[in-house]
Amino acid sequence: MNKGQRGKKYLIKKFLMITLASVVYGAGISLLIDPNDLAPGGVSGLSVVLNRIIPLETGTIYLLINIPIMLLGIWKFGFRFIISTSWAILMISMSTNFFKPMGALTEQPILASIFGGVLSAAGIGYVMREGATTGGTDIIVKCLKLKKPHLKTGSLFLALDIVIILTGGIVFKNADSVLYSLISVAITSVVLDMILYGRDEAKMIFIISNASEPITARILEELDTGVTHLTGSGAYKKEGKQVILCAVKKANAYKVEEIVRQEDSNAFMIISNASEIYGEGYKSYFGERL
Repeated sequence: MNKGQRGKKYLIKKFLMITLASVVYGAGISLLIDPNDLAPGGVSGLSVVLNRIIPLETGTIYLLINIPIMLLGIWKFGFRFIISTSWAILMISMSTNFFKPMGALTEQPILASIFGGVLSAAGIGYVMREGATTGGTDIIVKCLKLKKPHLKTGSLFLALDIVIILTGGIVFKNADSVLYSLISVAITSVVLDMILYGRDEAKMIFIISNASEPITARILEELDTGVTHLTGSGAYKKEGKQVILCAVKKANAYKVEEIVRQEDSNAFMIISNASEIYGEGYKSYFGERL
């Protein structure tokens, strides 16, 4: 398979995954969130609220709200990933309208908030893992950060979500919907973190050993993870040293330890927690930032 064929295959896989994730997201809105009068923040929550005020379908409102947001994103950040993000928004809009006539899967608000949050997180998470976004408040927050860089991203998201949730409570005239929406937001946040970053944090490992080559070879072969060689020197003997740097999922850290123990029991090894890692196999840097 040549480079062009691999690139085409990658793009097909990428857009199929974005499409599937967007359909899951739309199903969560139409089958659980919307019919139970929940507005768990974000553009989807705002779309549910506006659906009660203007005679347009929720998915259509979602698309219309995102159009000026996307134009703002293009103006501020350029065209990077605009195609995949636009496709995700279109698929979410269409699937939301498609599932709407099917009605609610459950009329129990607590179940709707829990499973609606799970489906929303799954949709958002797998879209973001493909380097796209679902548009909406993440672009707004990024623009606000340009003006007010001292503000924390999490605080901005929380503030926007609270405004939308409270607005939903007023429109629905139901305080319970506010509480259930907050539950849904919390569940979405937890599940999204699990999808994007995994259940466990990663480990960053530095290894200084005279057997750096066999250790490196085994890490590459047995764990299929990247390894970087750094050049250093001992301060006491002034001898040159090759330092192995690698980042692995927490569950695989013990495997690295075992490899090092077997190859060089006298190796010097430092293992530390890495709460955020960007790159292949971890978070998408551009997907997170746009």
